[in-house]
Amino acid sequence: MRDFDLIVYGATGFTGRLVAEYLAATYPGHGRWAMAGRSLSKLEEVRDLIGVPADVPLIVADADDPASLTALAARTEVVVTTVGPYQLYGSALVAACAAGGTAYVDLCGEPAWMRQMIDAHQDAAKASGARILFSCGFDSIPFDLGVLTAQEAAVTRFGRVAPRVKGRVRRMQGGFSGGTAASLKATLAAAARDPSLVMLLTNPFALTPGFTGPHQPTGLLPEFDTTLNAWVAPFVMAPINTKNVHRTNFLLGHPYGTDFVYDEMMVAGLGDLGKAAAEALGKLNPFAGDKGPKPGEGPSKEERDAGHYDILFAALTLDGGRADAVVTGDRDPGYGSTCKMLAETALCLVGGEAKGGVWTPGALLGATLRDRLQEKAGLTFTAC
Repeated sequence: MRDFDLIVYGATGFTGRLVAEYLAATYPGHGRWAMAGRSLSKLEEVRDLIGVPADVPLIVADADDPASLTALAARTEVVVTTVGPYQLYGSALVAACAAGGTAYVDLCGEPAWMRQMIDAHQDAAKASGARILFSCGFDSIPFDLGVLTAQEAAVTRFGRVAPRVKGRVRRMQGGFSGGTAASLKATLAAAARDPSLVMLLTNPFALTPGFTGPHQPTGLLPEFDTTLNAWVAPFVMAPINTKNVHRTNFLLGHPYGTDFVYDEMMVAGLGDLGKAAAEALGKLNPFAGDKGPKPGEGPSKEERDAGHYDILFAALTLDGGRADAVVTGDRDPGYGSTCKMLAETALCLVGGEAKGGVWTPGALLGATLRDRLQEKAGLTFTAC
């Protein structure tokens, strides 16, 4: 028996405090959790500011002090970390969790670092029973579980999975977090120092060691999508989401097939206006310049509550059949919805079977997590 079910590490950051606030509001009777960060005084300040009960323990731990992270991991069943970019601040905590049999949950969208962690810690995590889960927010849970739902719809309708699934973001209100922007900039800087990372970043099967599937659409240019009869544009999170979807398929023994093809794009619109919008979106870099939130900053509660998203997944058979699934979220993707997904994924691990290894949420938790997110986190998964 460890001291805590879960610890929120990075609780003084913007996203971390949203996770702590959500836990306190949604599970007021759950006393076996704690907040952790570098500064005790800052933890006390944030705890009081967001209304977390005074009896929730506070733990000092620092990414620059590996011993403090080892001690942190030893006290809890699950660590939830929002301390990124993970390639700069996350490696020691993953190592501590993998060695100590502690479940680990993060928001990572950094595939090069994720592959390094898979290679370094898969064996240790399997041996200790540690369940290591990356990408437990908007990237990539709605997409990972959206593909699962679409494939279930294909089996129901056609008696078999579909070899091709298209993920199409139809509506999205709300921006990406400052941490996401910082992670992308850190990834680009790492690639500039080590050009070999470019091949990994552009490889859709970068997270499936030893397996390479068929050619995948790049999604880098606007195009007319004949399935939707609409123009579509590149989607900025596709490079990480698609890798996680292929890893889920890989970890589960390829239930979608070894010939599975998957891509993601944003729906821009119909006709000439749709084409013009797709071309404009194709030139847009949402992370360019100094605009947008910095790490530790984010939108107001009103802005988060006004956000939402709607994603279509079209499962296509070789003989022209189609089965759809739709995923929606009731908050902005980068903050409001992400903090709920992160917290609920962590709680889904508490008391679970110690199937050690570096997993994806879809491969380890699948429909169980999907049901929990529908019940608790404001997401819907609908087969149509």
